[in-house]
Amino acid sequence: MPEIEMGETPNEFQLKNPPNDGISSVKFGPNSSQFLLVSSWDSTVRLYDIVANNKRMEYFHSAPVLDCCFHDAVHSYSGGLDNTLKMFDFNTNSGTTVGTHEAPIKCVEYCPEVNVVITGSWDSTVKLWDPRTPCAAGSFSQPDKVYTLSVCGDRLVVGTAGRRILVWDLRNMGYVQQRRESSLKYQTRCIRCFPNKQGYVLSSIEGRVAVEYLDPSPEVQKKKYAFKCHRIKENGIEMIYPVNAIAFHAQHNTFASGGSDGYVNIWDGFNKKRLCQFHRYPTSIASLMFSHDGSVLAIASSYMYETDDVVDIPQDSIYIRNVSDQETKPKA
Repeated sequence: MPEIEMGETPNEFQLKNPPNDGISSVKFGPNSSQFLLVSSWDSTVRLYDIVANNKRMEYFHSAPVLDCCFHDAVHSYSGGLDNTLKMFDFNTNSGTTVGTHEAPIKCVEYCPEVNVVITGSWDSTVKLWDPRTPCAAGSFSQPDKVYTLSVCGDRLVVGTAGRRILVWDLRNMGYVQQRRESSLKYQTRCIRCFPNKQGYVLSSIEGRVAVEYLDPSPEVQKKKYAFKCHRIKENGIEMIYPVNAIAFHAQHNTFASGGSDGYVNIWDGFNKKRLCQFHRYPTSIASLMFSHDGSVLAIASSYMYETDDVVDIPQDSIYIRNVSDQETKPKA
């Protein structure tokens, strides 16, 4: 069956006016599947209306932006290589510098349960920020550079360099709840928590994903497992790709994985099954996110410079895919 050119299918379209450089993060708002926030290496954060397919707003950092998030429907937070956390108000079209790290900010997330914005940095700290002021609300040392973090109710799971995983209680940051080592042998790329808050999924640069549980009791821990994915056999040689992105479907507890092979897979983590694989996208999948209601998946196809020898780099693009229960719901 021939590939559909550029992956345009009836249930999928590309956003107009994509960023002019690598896409670092795509994030939907808390309650709406209409607005998508996108951060980029072109130093912008853009707000798109995906229903009208237009760019509604754009603001700038002084350097590439590595992550962004909504706080509520009209406020965003973002950070990157300028070491600076910015808050932007879409109503007044104005931005504020909230604070800084001593090295680039890699992760920006909002925790509604505790009402804090969380940043993770290559300076080996996680910082909390109170969005009411907005102002700093604490800095917490991590064992190494922060690569990824995910909110799990009122808990925070942090993945750092050196394959370390830390579980924090956002209501009591006085000590680390759990210290773990990744069950995967290679560098951690992404961690995302299950919507039912029982555990998290972790991906590595070596075509593997692990399903982990937070409850430390032995009977729960024996349910954890890992599997290979995002690998392609070409001329008898297996090419192994980084798994850059994980995104959960809030209703079904299933998840999407995106790799540097250009593929997106949907998995049922509890039943250890792949539900489907979409067509191949033009280049690496850099970021993924389902809308709050699970009806839409935003897919960032953006070359991540995994190899030096690529001549014609495809344009960075964002695909909006309307997904069905058939693709995302566990099989009975």
